[in-house]
Amino acid sequence: MASHGPKFSIGIEEEYLLVDPETRALANTQPPEFMARCKERLGERVTHEFLQSQVEVGTGVCATIGEARAELLELRQAVAETAREFGMRMIASSTHPWAHWSDAVPVDMERYRILGAEHRSLARRMAICGMHVHAGIEDPDLRVDLMSQVSYFMPHLLALSSSSPFWEGHDTGLKAFRPIIIGDLPRSGLPEIFESWNDWQEMLGVLAETGMVTDPSKIWWDLRPSAKHPTLEIRICDICTWAEDGLTVAALYQAILSFLAHLKNSNLRWRHYRQLLILENKWRAQRYGVEAEMADFGKRVVVPFAELVDELVELLRPHAEGLGCVAEVEHARVMARRGTSADQQLRVYHAALERGTGDHEAQIEVVDWLIAQSVAPDGPGA
Repeated sequence: MASHGPKFSIGIEEEYLLVDPETRALANTQPPEFMARCKERLGERVTHEFLQSQVEVGTGVCATIGEARAELLELRQAVAETAREFGMRMIASSTHPWAHWSDAVPVDMERYRILGAEHRSLARRMAICGMHVHAGIEDPDLRVDLMSQVSYFMPHLLALSSSSPFWEGHDTGLKAFRPIIIGDLPRSGLPEIFESWNDWQEMLGVLAETGMVTDPSKIWWDLRPSAKHPTLEIRICDICTWAEDGLTVAALYQAILSFLAHLKNSNLRWRHYRQLLILENKWRAQRYGVEAEMADFGKRVVVPFAELVDELVELLRPHAEGLGCVAEVEHARVMARRGTSADQQLRVYHAALERGTGDHEAQIEVVDWLIAQSVAPDGPGA
């Protein structure tokens, strides 16, 4: 994925779950012709993920969020239609309300066989989906420099994307449970701070020479230089049920990078804070989503998340104007007050319980809501 100068080209990868329309349980095995039909429609833009209940799509290099929107909507629609052709449904949610990892069936491909052999049950538990956003940055030193600064904003993007309140039949009490599962893997969580591209390469060299990690793509940090493209990739986000929400997260990321690059050009930079402090904000994002109070470490106060979003939108506005994504960045204000997929899943669930519906039937209503909303062209609906 190439960069368009200071514009930070964007590529978005999304992962979806496949469900049985009768039981609403995960479709743990794919019909053998399903992926072939997906590839017939979408080519290399669609791939397997670790489990047969998952599908991954990825846009091409997009100069603007508008370009990404057109392609992402096409990808979602094509996967959803193909799933229907083969008697399944697609949902854009980071977890399924009651699926259990022990029922999951891995895809029979060499990479996934190796992953399963190395990580055993940890790999099998990966019945989770996320959204990854690549930003094209040709200068490798700039890539690493911006990685160290943009880490500060990762909890904010996680809160806005939260869609995983359930795990194995339980309301977890968290808006984003997916990072808990990812966090069990080695080389996960927030990245270290690197001084330069050479510093990053030296670390990779030590891992490779010792034989501990020979594939850089097995560094599963929340944010990392891509092993395949000249991009800086964020991996912290849940998959947004509404495509427009995902596009807003991507627009915020693009605008934040533009802002940080502007600081660098003025011989300034965003301050580094201890990783422990950023991890506290990340925990609040996981636990409370957009209802969180997060720390403004510059002012040393805790602020309602919606107020932090308002400040961020105003800070980024000049850069969003230059990138052509003002509307998407502004939409973050709506998300912070309306709530995310996680909030709406819980509303559907608790409303069903209040009507006297059983727990499992209430979770079925959540799946039905996800099926309808994952391809809703205009965003939130009833």
